[in-house]
Amino acid sequence: MTGPVSTAAGASRDGVVAARRLARWLGLAATPTFAIMAVLTAALGGGPADMLCAAGHGSLLGGMVPMYLLMSAFHASAWLKLISERRW
Repeated sequence: MTGPVSTAAGASRDGVVAARRLARWLGLAATPTFAIMAVLTAALGGGPADMLCAAGHGSLLGGMVPMYLLMSAFHASAWLKLISERRW
């Protein structure tokens, strides 16, 4: 017997599953996106945004390229999890 309450619960469960899949794909997309942004910024130059983000001139962590590389590293956990779950 299927009533409106059980149908809504099933739809809610599907929504949760879809949201989890989307979150996983977004997590996987973040690392290469930030890596590409780092390469493009290094190749094309940062421009005015690079000057704003360079907190300490001469610092190794100043500028947009190191920031993008750090963001790429911080988001790499999704890739590490995917690799660790892979069966050989």
